[in-house]
Amino acid sequence: MRRTPTGFPDLPAHATSEPSDARRRRGRRNQIAGLLAEDCVARHYARRGGVILERRLRTPGGELDLVVLDGPILVFVEVKRRMRAVPADEVVTHRQWRRLEAAATHYMMSAAEKTGAIRGCRFDLAIVGPDAVPQIIENARSFDEH
Repeated sequence: MRRTPTGFPDLPAHATSEPSDARRRRGRRNQIAGLLAEDCVARHYARRGGVILERRLRTPGGELDLVVLDGPILVFVEVKRRMRAVPADEVVTHRQWRRLEAAATHYMMSAAEKTGAIRGCRFDLAIVGPDAVPQIIENARSFDEH
């Protein structure tokens, strides 16, 4: 085995921790597809009269894909892109829901001036397939649902 100038063996390219070019391209492609799915869902809510308050908001509790004001209701939307049909209950894990709840709680506590007088909130799940038509599941989960 060939040794590097430091005396350590020279590892093959696949054994390093650096992602391969193909992996980087796949990651970038997935990131762009996710952004396009979020755009599609944001347009859906806007066409229905919703006001997009936040997109891809990072909080200490986690990330919120979309925060929408739907009349007097504050809606936290989790957007998932899927290339094939998947049952809704398999799209978001229990752990992911808990992170979304934590992020939503943080948002509500810190953004009262943006939300004004809301009468409630809900979690929607938006699944975007290859046809780019969002399937919206309103009230997909309520707070503290176990």
